[in-house]
Amino acid sequence: MKSAILVIDMIYEFVKGRLRSPEVDNIVPNIKRIIDHAHVRKIPVIHVIDSHLPCDVEFKIWGSHAVKGTKDVEIIEELKPLPEDYVLEKRWYSGFRDTGLDALLRDLKVDTLIITGIHTHICVLHTVADAFYYRYNIIVVKDAVTAFSKEDHEYALKYMEKIYGAKLLTTDEVLKSI
Repeated sequence: MKSAILVIDMIYEFVKGRLRSPEVDNIVPNIKRIIDHAHVRKIPVIHVIDSHLPCDVEFKIWGSHAVKGTKDVEIIEELKPLPEDYVLEKRWYSGFRDTGLDALLRDLKVDTLIITGIHTHICVLHTVADAFYYRYNIIVVKDAVTAFSKEDHEYALKYMEKIYGAKLLTTDEVLKSI
């Protein structure tokens, strides 16, 4: 088993901006612990971030957000990538759509994704769905993802576990297993 850490949308727009989750401050330290551990263990860390063009379809639902070239799309200071980390931009909910993520994972010989980030019921869920169809083993770190509400978060976790076979682990459990 070769793992990679996937950090979804931990950018200013979703952590400190208009589309932030009320619980986001609780997951940042957990994601940081996982990233730090991964760096020590030489496990790849891949940030997949929203970076929209002004015409993107998501604006019909969410309004303008995370526009390419703005501060909003920068990864928060606490989780800034190291030079050996990967940063992929996305215009869609899924981290796989038009990002080159699958090709990168195949090049790295990764078969297991350890998924962290925001929002559990949107971008995390859609990324997990595609990971399933691309045949990756999926671990969602349940205390390192969050949503707009506890209900959305819990529903998405159960859905990913039941429908996509995602293994739900805590940060401590992940740190012991990698």
